[in-house]
Amino acid sequence: MPETLWGLPVHPLIVHLVVFLVPLTVLAALVVAVWPRARRLLAPWVLGVATIALITIPLATESGEHLEEQVSRSSLVEEHAELGDTLLPLMAALWVVLAIIVAVDFYVRRKTDGPPSWTRVVMPVAMVLTVGASAVTGVQVVRIGHSGAKAVWSDVGTGQRG
Repeated sequence: MPETLWGLPVHPLIVHLVVFLVPLTVLAALVVAVWPRARRLLAPWVLGVATIALITIPLATESGEHLEEQVSRSSLVEEHAELGDTLLPLMAALWVVLAIIVAVDFYVRRKTDGPPSWTRVVMPVAMVLTVGASAVTGVQVVRIGHSGAKAVWSDVGTGQRG
């Protein structure tokens, strides 16, 4: 992966994709989990966006590790890196419960003789897990973004003017 693009570090460019797609996925997953009509119309699309978000997270992590080697070491950068490492498993968990919702909903709609009894257990559990995974993932992406902003902007304004 290149370290720069058009003279800019790749990490902030990729991170903007992550901080757009992950919250979008979180909000859309909440809608899909609690609103049956939205689930029927949007769930496969939300899973697609979640897939793209899931793919961008390792790219952001890798580019962040390259950038970390280029900047001076600080506790703020280390905190951001540690928090950043937590996003992939959280987003993966959200992706899994979304995939379950999509699969069960697809199966139920294709069944001509009515939904099997197991779907009356699996779907509510998947819905609750989706709400929980969305909440945790949403909070964590904000924490990661805030720590990154602190790491970048913490010393702005402390230098002397030329």
